[in-house]
Amino acid sequence: MVHLKKILLACNAGMSTSLLVQKMQAEVKAQGLDVEVAAYPLNQALDHIEGADILMLGPQIKYAKDDAVAAAGDVPVTVIDMADYGRMNAKKVLADAMAIIG
Repeated sequence: MVHLKKILLACNAGMSTSLLVQKMQAEVKAQGLDVEVAAYPLNQALDHIEGADILMLGPQIKYAKDDAVAAAGDVPVTVIDMADYGRMNAKKVLADAMAIIG
C-alpha cells in the first residue's frame, strides 16, 4: 500500500494559507497524487505534526522556523517562497514539498 503523504502548512492565524491549501488540493487531484494538505495556525500545526511528512511555514512566520524545527522532530520544516506564496502558486509549492519528501 502506498503511504499517503501529508503536507502541513502553517501561518499566523491559519487564514492566509486556506486559499493556498484549496489550490494545492485541486493540484493534488489534477495530478492524481496520494497527498493530504492541511493548514493550521502555527501553534496548532505542531499539535498535528504526528504523521506529517513536511511542515511548510508561510513566509510571514519564517522567524519561527528554528522553534518549529525543534518541535517537529524528524519532520522536515521549510519556509514557502514569498513570491510563490504571494502568487498562490500551488503547483510550485506542491512541487517544492514533493521534492523534499519524495
